[in-house]
Amino acid sequence: MSIRTAIKEYMGDKELYRRMLKIAVPISLQSLITVAINLMDTIMLSSMGDAQLSASTLAGQFINIFMICCMGIGMGASVLTARFWGKNDLNSLRKSVTIMLRFCFVFSMIFTLATILSPRLIMLIYTSEEPIVAHGITYLRWMIPTYICMGFSLTCTIILRSVGQVKVPLICSIIAFFINVFFNWVFIFGHLGAPRMEIGGAALGTLIARVFELCFICGYFFFMDKRIGYRLRSITMKCRDMVGEYMRVSLPVLISDGLLALGNNAVAMVMGRIGEAFVAANSVTVTVQQLSSVLTQGISNASGIITGHTMGQGDYKKAQRQGYTFLILGGLIGLFAALVIFVLRTPIINYYDVSPQAKAIAYHLMDAIMLIVIFQSMSSILTKGVLRAGGDTRFLMIGDILFLWVASVPLGYLAGLVFDWPPFWIYTFLKIDQIIKCVWCFFRLRSGKWLKKIKSAETS
Repeated sequence: MSIRTAIKEYMGDKELYRRMLKIAVPISLQSLITVAINLMDTIMLSSMGDAQLSASTLAGQFINIFMICCMGIGMGASVLTARFWGKNDLNSLRKSVTIMLRFCFVFSMIFTLATILSPRLIMLIYTSEEPIVAHGITYLRWMIPTYICMGFSLTCTIILRSVGQVKVPLICSIIAFFINVFFNWVFIFGHLGAPRMEIGGAALGTLIARVFELCFICGYFFFMDKRIGYRLRSITMKCRDMVGEYMRVSLPVLISDGLLALGNNAVAMVMGRIGEAFVAANSVTVTVQQLSSVLTQGISNASGIITGHTMGQGDYKKAQRQGYTFLILGGLIGLFAALVIFVLRTPIINYYDVSPQAKAIAYHLMDAIMLIVIFQSMSSILTKGVLRAGGDTRFLMIGDILFLWVASVPLGYLAGLVFDWPPFWIYTFLKIDQIIKCVWCFFRLRSGKWLKKIKSAETS
């Protein structure tokens, strides 16, 4: 094979890039809007002091467990729905959605009850500093109704994306951004005659935006969408013949993402016990981390959707070639993200009204993020996109368990709480699973063993 042929083979054709951009750009813009919301929240709260900023970040970690679980439920279902969309099997697709929504409701109720009954216990998981705990309890109590809103809007968004419907979620996010920022400004600072609620105002602003998202996304999904044609009455449809296949493909995704959420919370626990300044510094860098991964999220989602559609059409060799293309793009995007962090880190850190100690730690964390983001970009595209869409969910679950809990969490704990190493090394070890997964998943991609067949409702 000549060099020119090899480049064409592994870099893809114009049609692939056209399809990828059509999906990835709206999703990346939606992710960017989410980052902008978080940025505005942290900037507004930073003026209230390190304690309130840290409390919102740590309380948000528990809510993130729920979000990641919902993403696991939704992404697991999307492996099936993207494949069934490629096969034009709408009956099996709708049954997959029904099972997904039932799971989502159960998880929403579990987290709602946990937050109602034990907000203090939740905060004590992350920190023992009483001011942070007290502010965190206030934040969690206001966020209680968000679980059901977030659960249904997020999972329905993922399903819409899996069939190529990306514009509606983007429009919803744009409007929700302005709603969130406006009501945060009103209730955090007490403008327009509203009470000054500080951290409670940040939670209330987020709650209002989540209610809007539920009405907008689910209103469209259940009453207006014509691609899938799913309606409220479909929730009661019989789908027993799809449960086995759904569990085989989706359950490992849920377990994998659930363990990821718990791992991220274990990381937050380590940070919370290092000290208030470290938590505040990490709060500053969280927005940068999210900003650096915006393109990665778009490409990752696009790679999963396109791979699912390609395999649904039965062209496994083409899916393998596309996998290499997406991996190469992931490396290039990671390098670009590292450059963006290098350029923006100083103005972003200086923009926050945090203590000098927190700013100094934030610089060290930024150095570590620049290294990790390169590997994280490639591993995310493989684990959350290509390999997952191929149906190789059990393999990915094993990788998440091994590398997060055997490497990242214990090494990060030792670096931060036992050896008291510099912030750069603490963060690097807390995220070292991304480096290991990048290498491990590359060899899995090359083996071709990730290409799995999925049964439809008619043949199950």
